[in-house]
Amino acid sequence: MIKIIESPREGMQGFSRIIPTGEKVRYINRLLRVGFDTVEIGSIVSKRLIPQMADSLDVLKELDLDGVFSNVMFLAVNSSGAELLSSVDGITHISYPFSFSPTFLKHNVNATVDQSLDTTELTTRLCKQKGKEAVIYISMAFGNPYGDPWSIDILSEWVGTLHQAGVRTIPLSNVSMEIDSTLISRVYGTLIPMFPDIEFGLHLHTSNQGWFEKVNAAYMAGCRRFDGVINGWGGCPMAGKELLGNLKTENLITYVTRNKFPLNINQSALLEAYQVASEIFLDDPGE
Repeated sequence: MIKIIESPREGMQGFSRIIPTGEKVRYINRLLRVGFDTVEIGSIVSKRLIPQMADSLDVLKELDLDGVFSNVMFLAVNSSGAELLSSVDGITHISYPFSFSPTFLKHNVNATVDQSLDTTELTTRLCKQKGKEAVIYISMAFGNPYGDPWSIDILSEWVGTLHQAGVRTIPLSNVSMEIDSTLISRVYGTLIPMFPDIEFGLHLHTSNQGWFEKVNAAYMAGCRRFDGVINGWGGCPMAGKELLGNLKTENLITYVTRNKFPLNINQSALLEAYQVASEIFLDDPGE
């Protein structure tokens, strides 16, 4: 069964306009009733750099979590954020954007690779202590546009390091560079047999052309966890102007439906979420 992780956090942070707290609550409450495996609702980040997410904890406090079966995920970008989130009720998963690209880390979280690994280890340890799950993304997992060293062998070594640290959920992301289905097949075809107890995911930034081949390549190589954003909005605002949009959740649902895979989606709740999205996302991301 395919897991779909919906990230309104990714969509909202990519907009220049700050969406009011009440509108975020209204939208995320709809998403939590669609049936997604996980909804990533917010983040602990610099209010100066990403003011769109400054009210994330306020949003969480206002959500109606009664009867919700979806996991609730929050992003931390440093140790203090992970420590804070580990003690917050209602959060089931804490995500962190690890990378072995020094340039990406400097731009995105203002950390070195060693510091990023320390935060990964702390996040994983705190989650284990608090009964939450650590979701450690590997950014720039499919190559590096900055010229930092990258290869599948290097990627495999770092996955091994994360595995030793206790990480068992690792979505892979391309962030700001277009990739093709052949590379996706090679990466997952290498990693999944090497680390059968890790749940690998795909956090794909892509244009709307060629998405099917990319998703299918990951699925055929054994990936069953996919991140999406309704309408494909957003991206990593700290990665640079070259960032791509996110994989559309609609496309993931199309892929599942076309292949007749089981998917527990409440269609009426999904339509309600689309309606609210059309009302609150009125400007173009990044303008």
